[in-house]
Amino acid sequence: MDWTHYRFRTQWDLSASPATVYDALEQAEDYPRWWPQVRGVDRLDDTTGVITIRATLPYDLVFTAREVRRDRTAGVLEIAMTGDLEGWARWTIDGDGTRSLARYEQVVDVNKPLLRRLAVPGRPVFRANHWLMMRAGRRGLAAYLEAV
Repeated sequence: MDWTHYRFRTQWDLSASPATVYDALEQAEDYPRWWPQVRGVDRLDDTTGVITIRATLPYDLVFTAREVRRDRTAGVLEIAMTGDLEGWARWTIDGDGTRSLARYEQVVDVNKPLLRRLAVPGRPVFRANHWLMMRAGRRGLAAYLEAV
């Protein structure tokens, strides 16, 4: 088993239309407004940016995100990631018009040296850290969408 390889899946049930959720998730540069753990999104061009995240644990992860797929009809937003995290992440949004289900999938290898050194003993803590970040993201997006 490669202890630095992770696969995450999360689902967010949201009280907003799929189009509204898609619009919010499509604007990555706005994530820091509603997702506390996303510390910065610096656009490099129309399809690429550098993202800095810090969840509960005291370390930053910095990676370059490059848009791979943006398909409003299918409700899919997908990026390739390089840097402290190497891999991909995808949002798939669907729903019935007034409610949405946003599914998040991420498959990454961790490149940050400290996290690689702590891979075996730290794995359960790193997974919990991700879970806490995603929980805060769902809460933040729900509040953001209510205010819009």
